[in-house]
Parts: sequence; C-alpha cells; structure tokens
Amino acid sequence: MTAPYCLNVIRGERSDLFAFFVLEETHGRFAEGYYRGANAGNRFLVIYCRRNGQKVNRMGLTVSTKLGHAVVRNRVRRRLREIVRLNEDKLAEGFDFVIVARSAAVEAEFSALTKAFLTLTDKLGMQKKQP
Repeated sequence: MTAPYCLNVIRGERSDLFAFFVLEETHGRFAEGYYRGANAGNRFLVIYCRRNGQKVNRMGLTVSTKLGHAVVRNRVRRRLREIVRLNEDKLAEGFDFVIVARSAAVEAEFSALTKAFLTLTDKLGMQKKQP
C-alpha cells in the first residue's frame, strides 16, 4: 500500500503525518474520507471529501504505482499540488479531501486537470459560494 502525501493547504505547511501510517488515529480519520464521505470522479481524478469541523482544509494525494515509475508519479503529484495551491482561494474551508489520480491524468494537459478538479469540487459543494 502506498502512503498518501498530506498537505495542509490553507497554511501552506507540508506534513508527513501519513508517510508511514505511524499515527493510526490520523490514518483512521484519513480513511473515513473514503468510506463515509462524498465522492465524485471523472476521467482524470476521483475526489473523496468529508467535512472536518475545522477552519482549514486538509488534502491527501494518492497516485498508484500503476500510473508509472516514480518520475511519472511524482510529476502527477506535483501538478495536482500546484492545482490545489492555485485554486485554494476558491475552496470553502473545513474539508478533508483525498485526490486519487487516474491513469488518464498522466498524459493530461495542466488546463484539463485544473478544469477536472474545479468541476469535481463544484459537484461536491467544496467551492465558496459566489455572492
């Protein structure tokens, strides 16, 4: 099982809380997003989300070894982290979410991944309400 990378999006602090699943309590909360949260997917991504009752968003990334070697997987992770960073002002506060990359994400253009991310977050109600 690959360990997802955790990123505290709002504060911009990186955290390796999930690196080795040392903290089972944290891993349990992370896994709750899969089993109890809402989810939506498209050709490039699947997003699992759940409210966390806090004023920060927490994100996890899952990129399977099926997508390719380490260089390919790391490129996909970097692109997804950048998409979240650039669009964090559009996201409402208080969500734990996990982004799972699908194989089509490897060859996708950055703009297509961004559009897929924004479409899914809108479908899940994770975007801020526009006045």
